[in-house]
Amino acid sequence: QRPGDLAGRPQARDPEAMELEASVASEPVHPCVKCGACCGTFRVLFEPAEHSDPRYLVPKDLTEKVDGSTRAMLGTNEAKPRCVALGGRIGVSVGCTVYANRPSCCRDFKPSFEDGTRNERCDFARRNKGLRPLKPSDYRR
Repeated sequence: QRPGDLAGRPQARDPEAMELEASVASEPVHPCVKCGACCGTFRVLFEPAEHSDPRYLVPKDLTEKVDGSTRAMLGTNEAKPRCVALGGRIGVSVGCTVYANRPSCCRDFKPSFEDGTRNERCDFARRNKGLRPLKPSDYRR
């Protein structure tokens, strides 16, 4: 250790930073942010109209032609699918790199109990990745 090096020494903590950290840590986290199982289980197909709809402008190089005018997200048309747009580790912390422009099938996919009802496909995807199905209490802190 060099003189003046602060590594390993106790540091004074900024009270405002500590308050911000505490408030962020206490905010409820949506279960999807820790999951990603659907993105690693199902094929993500685009409706033909979505190719030109500005709400769903997924970069074409992240998709592949399946048949005719149907396209799929890269990685989801495999025996062991995983969407190329999924970042992170399934079951730990994930995020969609094209979230704002995700396809309609992704927008329409509801996790179990987000709206109070069970989604069997969500439950299947979670079990497929070794995760337990969601419960209503997963949305409360």
